[in-house]
Amino acid sequence: MGPRVFLAARLSRRELAIKLPLLAALASLALVLGVGRACGADANLGRDIAANCANCHGTDGRSHGGIPGLAGRDPASIIQQMKDFRDGKRPATVMRQFATAYTDAEIAAAAAYFAAQKAH
Repeated sequence: MGPRVFLAARLSRRELAIKLPLLAALASLALVLGVGRACGADANLGRDIAANCANCHGTDGRSHGGIPGLAGRDPASIIQQMKDFRDGKRPATVMRQFATAYTDAEIAAAAAYFAAQKAH
């Protein structure tokens, strides 16, 4: 007997009638909380991905060295460059490794985040 059959076999009809609505309500609450957390994570996805770029491109994409800054740049340009790194169309040292680690959605989220930042 599986766990659900065993549990149901041990409960009377009255106990099932009492506990089933409570279990359904708890399951619904868990689903709602899970969806809320997923939406909250997505709202910060661009910022979270962009944080991985800070060592070379500067905090929030504001570079202070020979590496290009990303703050305030056109998101379509950032997306295309990342895809070119990923697909091997643009020569790079480490950028290809970074670019292959991200999905198109993650790249787009980071590009949108950088575009919203003010350049120097």
